[in-house]
Amino acid sequence: MNKKVAVGMVAVILMVAGFFIGRSLYRQKQEIVAQEQSQVLLERIEHVAKLITVEGYFSEVYDYKDYWRFDWSPFQKKALLRVKAKVSVGYDLTKMKLESRPEEKLLIVSHLPDPEILSTDHDVDYYDLSEGVFNSFTEADYTKMNRNAKKVIEEQARKSDLMLSAEKQAYEILELMRFMVESSGWRMEFQPEGLKREEKKG
Repeated sequence: MNKKVAVGMVAVILMVAGFFIGRSLYRQKQEIVAQEQSQVLLERIEHVAKLITVEGYFSEVYDYKDYWRFDWSPFQKKALLRVKAKVSVGYDLTKMKLESRPEEKLLIVSHLPDPEILSTDHDVDYYDLSEGVFNSFTEADYTKMNRNAKKVIEEQARKSDLMLSAEKQAYEILELMRFMVESSGWRMEFQPEGLKREEKKG
């Protein structure tokens, strides 16, 4: 065998072996990076006492547009978002006060807070995205659009009958509490904050 041919074959074998070894190491490196990225850390645990009394389902089409310097096509970017959301309304029971008087067999419920939005779960579909030559979407833009769409949904929820429905549901729950208390031979008194404010004015 010619010496040059032999050297060439060895060089080819080394190149092929190097390729496979390099590819194997690259795959191992990629797997390690993926495992590191999938780690989830529990930062804190909070104890809550919240009562959801009603849930509302909303859908929205959110139109977004901005431009840089001039409102012309090359400087514009536009997006149309379709948002579907579930808004949960209820009460933060940590704000409510319970006073027990065993000698009188009396339970006093006071400081029932106003209903509030406890959570908003929403899904956003981005479609009809249009970018200008000098103005394109960034991660910050998507975050901003997502936040604004959620804000609009929550504003609509506050204007709807959700808060009133939550309040009515809360009084039904209080009546159920009253029934259970009275079934045990006790009495329950309910002192809304509104009544206390009226008493102070008088």
